[in-house]
Amino acid sequence: MNFQLALVGTTISFLLAHPLSAQDTKAKPDGNIQAGAATLSRLESVKNWKALFNGKDLDGWQGDTEKYIVEDGVLICQKGAKILETQKQYSDFAFQFQFKLTESGNNGLGIRVPSGKNAAYAGMELQILDDSGQRYQLETRDGKKISWLKPWQVHGSIYGVFPAKTGYLNPVGEWNDQTVICIEDHVKVVLNGAVILDTYLDKLTPVDGRSHPGLASRTGHIQFCGHNDHVEFKDIRIADFAPSAPILKNNPDNTPPKGFTALFNGKDLDGWKGLAHKNANERRALKGKALSDAQAVADKVMLEHWSVVEGVLTYDGKGQSLCTSKDYGDFEFYVDWKIPPGADSGIYLRGTPQIQIWDPWDARTKDGLIPADSEGWVTAYRTGRNLGSGGLWNNRRASNRPLTNADKKPGEWNTFLIRMVGEQVSIWLNGKLVADRTVLENYWDKSRITPLPRADQIELQHHGSELFFKNLYIRELPY
Repeated sequence: MNFQLALVGTTISFLLAHPLSAQDTKAKPDGNIQAGAATLSRLESVKNWKALFNGKDLDGWQGDTEKYIVEDGVLICQKGAKILETQKQYSDFAFQFQFKLTESGNNGLGIRVPSGKNAAYAGMELQILDDSGQRYQLETRDGKKISWLKPWQVHGSIYGVFPAKTGYLNPVGEWNDQTVICIEDHVKVVLNGAVILDTYLDKLTPVDGRSHPGLASRTGHIQFCGHNDHVEFKDIRIADFAPSAPILKNNPDNTPPKGFTALFNGKDLDGWKGLAHKNANERRALKGKALSDAQAVADKVMLEHWSVVEGVLTYDGKGQSLCTSKDYGDFEFYVDWKIPPGADSGIYLRGTPQIQIWDPWDARTKDGLIPADSEGWVTAYRTGRNLGSGGLWNNRRASNRPLTNADKKPGEWNTFLIRMVGEQVSIWLNGKLVADRTVLENYWDKSRITPLPRADQIELQHHGSELFFKNLYIRELPY
């Protein structure tokens, strides 16, 4: 099914079911619908969708294959059915499906669940529920009906962990469209075009007060969790966003691998721009002519000091940082880099410093002298160079050090795979993990508490050294 057409139909159905009064038309637009439209728009560029249900049989599924049946292209969870799960396990993905509920109908979507385990605790269970059903109503003494459901039990909630927003389910007996994005610790649910849940697991304390070890799980099965009710599903598909291999093997220079786009074409500076202002906050504040004038000056400096030499992006060390023309939010980014002895550089993510690049074998202190005694070596240690590249050196609260020294000697090519989700960054240097979902703090906020911008430019940092880059590839992740 065409999900864009389905979304249009869903929006029309929602408006028919919730007609606007004259006063409503003057109200502010629904922020959840606006956020959903932005998310679904980003998903339009996804190319690797794969059907998880063929509309004919349960090929690719395991579990209760007797109580789950297929009729007329629809997967039906019959009354009394239990767990149906994918044979394959998934870590990071975008998942889309349609579902239709009966009155008070109850099911669940288990994600990252070990086979045979309880989805709500060993993995995560996203509620699929007619939460306004009569089964969940109590009558008060004055005859009014109230729901006895807890906020974390309504449709779309992570059961026991985090509540979803309500009011976006279609009436019982109608089809609903749902998108679930689960990438690293980020979980987002879009129901009928509205964002009803958007959270980061690493920041959560389960609201039910119970232990949910599955929140830390990084892979598992996707399940439909039967809860003794008739529920129907169709148009089930997934786009896999599991972490890429940290090293590309036998890949020609400046040729993007499948699923990635080249940021550098090996020929010129197309897709890049100069640094319009050294302070990101002030740069973002530039508008109109002030911005165009600053960018024109920055681009002139860029062309004077950045060039392409035999397929290598080359910097002479005398200008300013190089910036992508486009802003990026969540992504995977390959980049090969090479520095001369003693050089210093880095990579800014969303305009924020930085993933450190430097020479671990450079023992000079700030005055340029090589330490002559133990005290001097202690000082040199504090500069961090000997720890290796790949640390988030400007962090003050979160770790700023790489997990291991994985650098190759100056003059040799190094490879980063950088994966950014939310505010967290994972980095592989030459195939070794040097940062594991580490928060990148907002350098431009002195408290380091203000969140990073949701999207901004990637920068190759000027720090007064010659620099060399090639094989810059990016894969945008949905969010």
